[in-house]
Amino acid sequence: MGDAGLGGLADGELAAFVGAERLDRGPSVRELGVVEVRRRQAVRVAGRAAGPGLAEVRDVEVGRRGVSGMASGGLTGVEVGPSVGARLYRPTLGAVPLVVYVHGGMWSIGGLESHDRLCRRLAAAARVAVLAVDYRLAPEHPWPAGIDDAVAAFRWAAEHAGELCGAVGVPAIAGDSSGGHLAALVCLRMRGAGGPMPAAQFLAFPNTDLTLSRPSTRDKATGWGLTTDAVAWGVENLVPDPVRRADPVVSPLFAADLAGLPPAVVVTAEHDPLRDEGDEYADRLRAAGVRVRHRCELGMVHGFLTMELVSPAADAAGGRFFADVADLLLG
Repeated sequence: MGDAGLGGLADGELAAFVGAERLDRGPSVRELGVVEVRRRQAVRVAGRAAGPGLAEVRDVEVGRRGVSGMASGGLTGVEVGPSVGARLYRPTLGAVPLVVYVHGGMWSIGGLESHDRLCRRLAAAARVAVLAVDYRLAPEHPWPAGIDDAVAAFRWAAEHAGELCGAVGVPAIAGDSSGGHLAALVCLRMRGAGGPMPAAQFLAFPNTDLTLSRPSTRDKATGWGLTTDAVAWGVENLVPDPVRRADPVVSPLFAADLAGLPPAVVVTAEHDPLRDEGDEYADRLRAAGVRVRHRCELGMVHGFLTMELVSPAADAAGGRFFADVADLLLG
C-alpha cells in the first residue's frame, strides 16, 4: 500500500471514506464482472441526490455523418454506424460556450445517469452548456468503438453548437479518468484530420498510458479507492491485445509530437494510481508549446469530481476544476 497512512488525505471526511473502503473485503471488479459492477453503480446513482436545476436538460441523438476511422494517427475514410446518445445541459437559454463531456468509468461502466449530477454542477458552476456523450462501452464494444463515438459526438457538436446553445466557435472537450483519456485522443484525432480543433481540453485525473507502467501505478496500487488492478481490468476490456496498448493512437502519452493541440487544463490527484501519467502528459504538452494549466490536488484521491457529497475538500477541488473551465472559456 506504500505510504498507507490516512493523515495525508485532504480532510477527515475523506480519510474516513477511504478508511472504510480499506476495511471492505468485498470482491473486486474483476471478480464481480461487468454486469454486476454496472448494476451496483446504478444502485448507487439512484440513491444520490439530484444535481442543480438548470434552464434546460434534454436528451439528444448525435448523428454519425462522416465518422472517421483511425490509422497511425490519421483519418482514413468514413464509417457509418448507429447514432450516439447524448444529453444537453444549459444553465441559461442565452448563448454560452459548449463543452462536450466524456464520462469516466474504466471504459466499461458509466453513462448519462452516472455523470448527470457532475454535468449539472459543471454547467451551473462554469456557466457553460455541456453535451454529455453516451459512448459505447467495453467489453461488448472494444477499441476503437468508444473513441469513434466521442469523435462523432464532438464533430456533430461542432456543426450544431449554435443550434444547441447559441455558442459561437468550436466546442471544448472534457472528461474524467477514462473519459479524460478519450477527450485527449479526440484532440489528437482532430489534429490528424485538420480540425475542427476543440477550443480547449479539460482533463481530470486522465488515463494517458494504458500500459500502466508509471511509478504511481505501483506506489498507489491499493488502499486509495481506485486500484491499479481495477484500471487494468478496464484496459483489458477495452484493448484485449497487450501489444496495442503502447500504440500512440491508444495511449496519448506515447504520441511522438503533441504540438498544435488546444490549450489544456490537466488536474491530477496525489493519491491516485493514475497521477504520474497525468502529470507527465501535462509536462509533455507544455514542452510541445501547448498552453497548460496543471495542478496536482494534494491530499486528494481519484474520482474527486463525484465525491463532493463525501468530502468538503473534494467539493472544493471540484470547484477549482469548474473555475478553470470558466476562466479559460469565459476569460
